[in-house]
Amino acid sequence: MSQESAPVPGVDRPNVTVLDVIRAIVLVVAIATLALWGFATWPMPWNIVLGIGAPVVVLLVWALFLSPKAVLRLHPFLRAAVELLIYVGVTIAWWLMDQPFIGLAFAVVAVGAGVVSGRRNLS
Repeated sequence: MSQESAPVPGVDRPNVTVLDVIRAIVLVVAIATLALWGFATWPMPWNIVLGIGAPVVVLLVWALFLSPKAVLRLHPFLRAAVELLIYVGVTIAWWLMDQPFIGLAFAVVAVGAGVVSGRRNLS
């Protein structure tokens, strides 16, 4: 017996789509990649700084400009440019870790999800 929740007046629940889940996974992979890049590829004092700092910077940029309730609203094209800068940084991190195919696969999935989401938001 399924328990359907009754609609509550005044409460809007967002419709979560597969695209939203893919974009969330891309963000988590980007943060994990930058943490791995920082901790694994730099010598001792810098690995802690970059392993913690790079993901924190990406999270702050995402919260300021890209989140659904962003602090600063940007024009859709600037928003796409900020998102692309994050994706480029993660792709470069994979290339610097000598994993270019993982970097390319991440770039294709991330940019594809971003383009589809951007097109959906513009229409």
